[in-house]
Amino acid sequence: MSDPIEGLVQHHPRRLRIFLDSLEVMADIGFHDFEIGHPQRLHVSVEVWVPIERLPPEDEEVHAWNYDRLRRTVVELAAARRYNLQEALVQAIFEAIASMAGVEALRVRSVKPDIYRDAAGVGVEVASFGGPWPE
Repeated sequence: MSDPIEGLVQHHPRRLRIFLDSLEVMADIGFHDFEIGHPQRLHVSVEVWVPIERLPPEDEEVHAWNYDRLRRTVVELAAARRYNLQEALVQAIFEAIASMAGVEALRVRSVKPDIYRDAAGVGVEVASFGGPWPE
């Protein structure tokens, strides 16, 4: 029997990413006449990077990141007003979450899933960093 492979993964995490994946909300969004006043489904995803020191030291609720706050922020902003552009909604969500304590990096994505039958969706993504992952 061979020795197990060691040393390929660091023994201590380097990043903590909290995410809300494809939350379905209804929003009065779009600039075409047929869209105005007719709320559409959106799938909104949020990824938040926080300092690794925020990794809960104990398995207790008091130490957890508040997913409810992320969800509530997205739902409230989607319902707050009519938007002509996904970019405007995504920017509003981005600004609200970026102002939360401990946020080091952030990505917000919005997808309209019902636009084209031959596509999973059309959308917009904004991030506080370039590339697929913050440095």
